[in-house]
Amino acid sequence: MTAIIEVRGLGKTYANGFEALTNVDLDIRKGEIFALLGPNGAGKTTLIGIICGLVNASTGIVRVAGHDNVRQYRAARRLIGLVPQELTTDAFENVWDNVSFSRGLFGLAADPAHIEKVLADLSLLDKRNEKIMTLSGGMKRRVMIAKALSHEPQILFLDEPTAGVDVELRKAMWQVVRELRETGVTIILTTHYIAEAEEMADRIGVIDQGRIIVVEDKAELMRKLGRKQLVLQLASPLAELPAELAGYDLELSAGGGEITYTFETRGERTGITALLADLRERGIVFRDFDTKMRSLEEIFVSLVSRRS
Repeated sequence: MTAIIEVRGLGKTYANGFEALTNVDLDIRKGEIFALLGPNGAGKTTLIGIICGLVNASTGIVRVAGHDNVRQYRAARRLIGLVPQELTTDAFENVWDNVSFSRGLFGLAADPAHIEKVLADLSLLDKRNEKIMTLSGGMKRRVMIAKALSHEPQILFLDEPTAGVDVELRKAMWQVVRELRETGVTIILTTHYIAEAEEMADRIGVIDQGRIIVVEDKAELMRKLGRKQLVLQLASPLAELPAELAGYDLELSAGGGEITYTFETRGERTGITALLADLRERGIVFRDFDTKMRSLEEIFVSLVSRRS
């Protein structure tokens, strides 16, 4: 698939010597939803700022649809819509004027029909004449998204777009994201709601201490790094696990009524057959079982923990 954003050898060192990014290489494919995950201070916002032309890189190059984002800044920036973490709107303007003004900043002619559609998609149309200072935090966040979409970008950056937004509004926003992707818009998001990345993203990138540590299709990442759990519901509860089973990754729970076995999915053998044989040999009978896959959040925590 064609890369709409190409990042090569990107580095950023601030005047105080802090190295925010180190030799970052990254391709973002046209039309995908790409989730960039990382702990606070990992470099997510710096990376987004450089790609969008808001922060100067110390080393490296960024191309947006083939345009160098330094030498061909206007052409590159025209393709990008950015929703930053901070709510930066003119509090005394009304919603319609604020969003329309953002379109004009890119040198585009007024298009009331497009602005009306954007506001309608974000459930803001009935607020079009209200001053932004009167809106709730969630409504202001939606105005930020509307401003980013005002000039019909091909790429949309969402930096923590649902921070401080209630669950109902969050779901509505993600529906808008899905619809945008269906029209061909490339979405890059950062979020600390990792369950959303697990549900929405096509690919996942994890950044830590200024370095990209993994970029992978979501399904493949979870297949390669995921661990499964086999939960056995026992016919009779156990006071404790037999010492002979210490070689297995087992946990006794539910008042001794459940045994949870955690195993790797990548190995040639899961160990389940051997475990069941050992349980049978010791007279431990189960009446039902279930399996669970390790979540993306657990994978993320394990990736970051390895580097600390």
